[in-house]
Amino acid sequence: MFNSKVFLAEFIGTFALVFIGTSAGILDGALKIGLLAVALAHGLTLAVFAYSYGHISGTHVNPAVTFGLALNGTVKWGQAVFYWIAQFAGAILAALLLRTIMTSLGGNIDAGATVGALTEKAPILAMVIEAILTFFLVNTVLQTAVGGKGGQLAGLAIGLTLTISILAGGPFTGGSLNPARTFGPAIFSGPSITNVYTYVIYLFGPLIGSTVAVLVYKFFTGTDEVMEEEVEGDEESAEQA
Repeated sequence: MFNSKVFLAEFIGTFALVFIGTSAGILDGALKIGLLAVALAHGLTLAVFAYSYGHISGTHVNPAVTFGLALNGTVKWGQAVFYWIAQFAGAILAALLLRTIMTSLGGNIDAGATVGALTEKAPILAMVIEAILTFFLVNTVLQTAVGGKGGQLAGLAIGLTLTISILAGGPFTGGSLNPARTFGPAIFSGPSITNVYTYVIYLFGPLIGSTVAVLVYKFFTGTDEVMEEEVEGDEESAEQA
């Protein structure tokens, strides 16, 4: 059940996403590069690794995506555990390396944390936003990559979905959509991993959004099957008549 190639692909992909995304956040804090630059740093990284490692692991690089694909039956739950270990390990190592670099420069990685205006003021509303944005992301993954509707553009569609989601949600929650992206850096900065609302917002929020995306995907695919059966039944009735 353990696949070393899948494990390494998810580890590297998540490391890259967290290292580049957190670095962009740090640069925004220091040089004010802007939300668009931060969003593109995340989205383009995800798109690049979707094309690089998609054929190996599917490039989930996100525990919420893996959770959704396990719910959908795309991956087995036993496999999902190894995905999660690789993802969190990659995120933690990326954050540790960045913390080491910033410490040597007399700084920290706080600006790279996924926090927003609602994180402390309205955590339940922040959770709802994270759930909605994660729904968008997992919906795109299911419809394009899993459903095979995106073709060669699936990776780009997924990366752009993350980009626009961060543009929309960044000011409110930090636009995480990814428990590994939040909890890796949180070990060395904010949000506090001892605060229960951190889990409510950045763990339960994405998992809820992922679950809803799977339910919607099953609804769409189930409806198509029912319609096909009805059409076939009508054709058979017509032939018999």
